[in-house]
Amino acid sequence: MHRLDDYRLRPMAEPDKARILAWRNSERVRVNMYTDHLIGTDEHERWFAAAQVDDRGRYLVFENSTRPLGFVSFTGTVPKHGRCSWAFYLGEADVKPGTGSVMEFLALDYAFGALGIRKLCCEVFVFNTGVVRLHERFGFQQEGLLREHYRKGDKYADVVVLARFAAGWPEDRAALQKKLFGETNT
Repeated sequence: MHRLDDYRLRPMAEPDKARILAWRNSERVRVNMYTDHLIGTDEHERWFAAAQVDDRGRYLVFENSTRPLGFVSFTGTVPKHGRCSWAFYLGEADVKPGTGSVMEFLALDYAFGALGIRKLCCEVFVFNTGVVRLHERFGFQQEGLLREHYRKGDKYADVVVLARFAAGWPEDRAALQKKLFGETNT
């Protein structure tokens, strides 16, 4: 069982730069990302610098105690419409089962709390069935299928479009918290 108090999301910072590049370049992360080529230092530096000044995005590191485990981003925030897109990945492979669920729980709390988002959107490659199922367990619903939307190697891949609304999150949150962290575990 996980303890909620042992995990947090914090803003990405300069000391995270090399670690995030290593995560982005790991095969198990790249295979499920739009940016699936090996990212060079210059390209990563430009991305990191742009992220630091992106007023429509939030870039966060997911930690267990003080150990960085993954990355969460909220991008394209449109306050007028109350929506944004998000993406996440576990950068570390040697994590306790269920850690991805903990990260999604914290991400939804952040989106619907700190960011005040009404609608949270994401796109997932259709072959990434584990993440599609994870999102569905957290109340995301499929809003579309983009056929042959993105070239992966020598083939075109379909992309599932998913969204979750803030409405109902407090109730869903309570049930998910109990499931993930137990009755008395905070």
